[in-house]
Parts: sequence; structure tokens; C-alpha cells
Amino acid sequence: MSKTVIIASTDSGVALGNRIRTEFPKSLLVSTRHHERATHINSIASFLEGNFNTFDTLIFIGALGICVRSIAPYLQDKKEDPAVINMDDSGLFVQSVVSGHIGGANDITRKLAAAIGAQAVITTSSDLQEIWSLDTLAEQFGWKSATSQDMNSIISLFVNNQPTALLLDIKDRGTAHLEKTLPAFVDVFYDLDQADLSKYALLIAVTYRKYPVTIPVLYFHPPVLNIGMGCSRDIETDLLEASVYQQLAQQHLPIESIKAIGSIDVKHDETAFIALAEALQVPFVTYPADELNTQTVLNPSEVVMSKLGVHSVSEASAMLLSRNKELLLEKQKITVSSGKKHTIAIAVDRQVIRKAVIAIVGAGPGDAELISLKGKQLVEEADLILYAGSLIPEEITHYAKKEAIVRNSASMTLEEQIGLMEEHYAKGHLIVRLQSGDPSIYGAIQEQMTIFDEKGMDYFIVPGISSFQAAAASLKSEFTIPEVVQTIILTRGAGKTPLPEHEKLNEMAKHKATMCIFLSATIAKSVQEQLLEHYDPETPVAVLYRVSWKDEEIYTGQLKDLAQIVRDHKLTLTTLVIVGVAIGARKNRSYLYNPAWKHTFRTGKAIKTN
Repeated sequence: MSKTVIIASTDSGVALGNRIRTEFPKSLLVSTRHHERATHINSIASFLEGNFNTFDTLIFIGALGICVRSIAPYLQDKKEDPAVINMDDSGLFVQSVVSGHIGGANDITRKLAAAIGAQAVITTSSDLQEIWSLDTLAEQFGWKSATSQDMNSIISLFVNNQPTALLLDIKDRGTAHLEKTLPAFVDVFYDLDQADLSKYALLIAVTYRKYPVTIPVLYFHPPVLNIGMGCSRDIETDLLEASVYQQLAQQHLPIESIKAIGSIDVKHDETAFIALAEALQVPFVTYPADELNTQTVLNPSEVVMSKLGVHSVSEASAMLLSRNKELLLEKQKITVSSGKKHTIAIAVDRQVIRKAVIAIVGAGPGDAELISLKGKQLVEEADLILYAGSLIPEEITHYAKKEAIVRNSASMTLEEQIGLMEEHYAKGHLIVRLQSGDPSIYGAIQEQMTIFDEKGMDYFIVPGISSFQAAAASLKSEFTIPEVVQTIILTRGAGKTPLPEHEKLNEMAKHKATMCIFLSATIAKSVQEQLLEHYDPETPVAVLYRVSWKDEEIYTGQLKDLAQIVRDHKLTLTTLVIVGVAIGARKNRSYLYNPAWKHTFRTGKAIKTN
């Protein structure tokens, strides 16, 4: 957690300092004024002399001139200086002073201004233009940066809006951000051969490669290269390291992109491998022979099989590390100057390769605006969207790009859906399968994932808001009440699909938890009878039809009336039943915000100064 000190010069500054301390748990408030709510210091100069480098963030409350003169003797470099922010003691303006990007002062300035209703004052060009902060992108997304010339000159080209080519050799969270926030003077490419660099003043490349280009380059190297290796016993550490570096250079691969080194488990104590991993600051992973033999490699070795019981060490371990069946560098056999040998193979993390993928996206309970931001973004980018029209509002598909294929799967068999997905998958498309609510709850995705696994199709899941959560919102209820009910049961009645013996409703009812019952309106009488074995007849009940949809219907009453409510309103499909004393409850205060309750962010203790 960041260590923050708030330095107040006046009594009103101390009062303001105590207001903003809530935004910085465990922060220290100091002042030259004697005040019961601040730690007294003799002077700002003497305090900073002993404490300037103790804190990550310094917030001055008072005149900007005092702030600047106080910190001037201690400033070294923007990569090392703490974030410094200054605000007037009336709380009208908050200004980022030092380390706006790397130290985070600009973000803290915005946070403070929002907390007290002040005007944020930020003067860095990239922030004012709302373009990327090139010196913080690497840290933000877990990349490592390298430049062909001084970083300040690179930044100067960019903030002056010089024509810039953006090369994206991988796909991850960071590249998705860059694609979505592309400045007008930047053109994006996914293959360098497609870019005429003579038209650009700068190349920004998110890549695991190095390119021989003549214009200035800012590289962002993601850690995605996995090295598999075998070697002669006790190969010399320095010779192995020099050989690996030489191989990387020959292949134009940066050491900054190495993610891990792998080998067979009998090499777990090989000094040269351990030293290389330590030098590169990456993990060294070993695999047993039977696991290595699960991989089908391009260059199997009968010699290695006879000695170690495996067809491959380097290629197989690179594949296992990367979860990628394709190699960037096939096995190379190398003899170092001592006469000892090693092999090396390299594979790229499968998950960052730009190719087809299926996203199983939770579409939410019905309201098109209750899809997650990530889910909405995937719908906007998808080439194929499949959705069940009876369960998912058509409005969500309106987010799709105009060239996307959008199909209602309600009338399609699973086989027909898979066939359509395979057709688009072969074209390298992004496929979105929209599931109602959250995919993990009665989502019927298991059978789909089984087929995806069998066919080797990449997929991932994006969670969504479930109808039981939307129900709580519509009922203005918290389903867990301190000292009353602390458990929520998500279940269904036994209709066409039977329930496991230990999950029958009358067994679940013994807990008297807040019970959310799905897919059971047609058997409401049976549900009521089973629940009444343990719940009181007057227990609150809510019946919600198409919760959060435009035609939502909500009926409340008591458990003894459940079947009658369902029957009177002719409720069948897409109906959710909630049972429990938490419905509409307003008593029993939580300890979380009780003044007497101390926790991680409210300890009641102050940070001590030197």
C-alpha cells in the first residue's frame, strides 16, 4: 500500500487534510500548527530532510511556492521522485507538481479533486490531449519498454502528433486498450509488411520481436516467450547464457519478452539453468517424462528417448509452458566452446496469439444496460454473435458492428450452432456466445465447452449479472442480513430434470437461508409445500417475471400464498421465486461502518515519522 503524507501549513489546511485522509488509508497528516488531529513537526524543511524518500506520495496543503521551495533540494529524477501534489487550503484547486505519470501524481490529483469537488490542474501534454502516456504504458500492462533513441525524443514526437504507426504483434488487455483509444494521428497494423514506414515519424510496436527499421521505435515487449531447453550435465553457466543470448539475437527476439524456461525434471538442479533463470528473472519449470510425452513434437529424438524416456525435452517443455502446439523456433542443437551441448526451442503464449476465439459472455438478466463493460466491448468487436432471443433482449445485439453476423439461436440445435461457429472460427473471427444472466448459473455451457475442448477451439468466459442479483435490486433488498441470514441458496425445483437426493427443496429449506428458486413456476404448488416443511407460512416471498426487462412483473406476499400468486398471474417461463426474511428487511446494522469497528482501512492508528 502506498505511503502518503499530507503536509498542512494552516488550521484550515489541517481540517482539509483530515477530510482527504479518508481517501488514503493509513496516511499521515503533519503540520507546523499544534492540532489534536495532526502530528506536529517543527518545520517542513526539517521534516522533509529526514522523510522525503520515506513516502510514495506527498500532498501539500498551502501555497504552491512553499511546496516547490520545500521539495527542490531533494528532486532527482522522474523515475525515482515521489508523487507530489499541492492544493490550496480552501480546497478550490489541486495541482500535480512532480511525477505526474510514473509516480502517479496526475491520477492522485484527479482522485483528490473528485473527493472534495475541486478543480484538478494537470499540465502534462499527453493528459491534456487525452492521448497515451508512453512512459507509463509498460508498467500499466506488464510490458517492458525499449527505445531506439532517447525516450524524451520519442515522447516529443508523439505529443506533437507526428504520424505514428502502431504495430500489434500480440493480443492482450493492453493492446485492446490501445485499439480502443487510438489517437487520430496513429494508424494500427497487425503485420509490419503492411505498413509503409516512410509515411511515419514514429513506430510503436507491442511485440516479442525486434525490427530493423530506420525510423524511431518505441518497443513494448510483453513477457510471452517460453524457452524449452535440454543440456549436457554441468554445462558451463557463462557459456550457456552467452549461447542463449546469441540465439535470441539471431532470431531478433528480445530478452525482455522471455516469460519462463522449462526442461525435464531430472534437470531441476542444473546450475546453468537455474543461473540463467535468475539472470533473466523468470521462473525455471521442470516437467516429468510422462507429461513431456503428451506433446507431439516436430523433432523427436530416439537418443533422448533411450537416455531419458522422452521423445523431446526442449520442444515439449516449450509447448507445455506456452500451451501452444506451434513453435516459434524449432529445436536447435548447439555445441558451446567447451564441447558440451544444449538444445533450445521457443514458443509464444497461446493466449496472446491473434487468432479465432470464442467468448461466452454473460448478457445479464434482461436490461441491455446491465451487460458488463467487457461484455459490451466484445459484442461491439464480434464477427459472429449467437444469442437466444427468448432469454436475451435483442437490444444487446444493437451494440454489434454493422458487418457482424447476428443470429438468434432459439430455433437452432446445438449441432447447428457449433457448425456456424466452426465456419467463423476457421476464418479467425471473434465469436460471441451470449448467455442470459451469468453463464455459471443454469447457463448450459458445459456441453458447449466439452465440444470446444474436443475440437481444440480457444474460448473464455465473461461473467454477467444474474437475475437473482437483479431481483435484489428491484426489491431494494440485501439478501444477507447480519445475525439473521448469511447464506443465499441458488436452486430449482424438481421438474423434468430431477434433483440430487441431498439437494431437494425440503432439504435446502432446513437452513432457512434466502432461497432463490429458478425454473420452477410451473411446479409452484410443489415448491410451496416443500418449503413450508421448514419455513413459517408468513415468510416473505417475491415472484419476479422477466426481472429487469421492459415487461417486468413483480409480486410479493407470503410463502403460504406462493402457488396462488403464480396461478393468478399465469406465470410460467423466466420466473424467479425468492423466499426469505431478508426481503424488504431494514433492521440489523452491519459492523463494517460502525464507528467502534476497526479494520484494515480504519485502524485508528497513525503512521509514525522518523
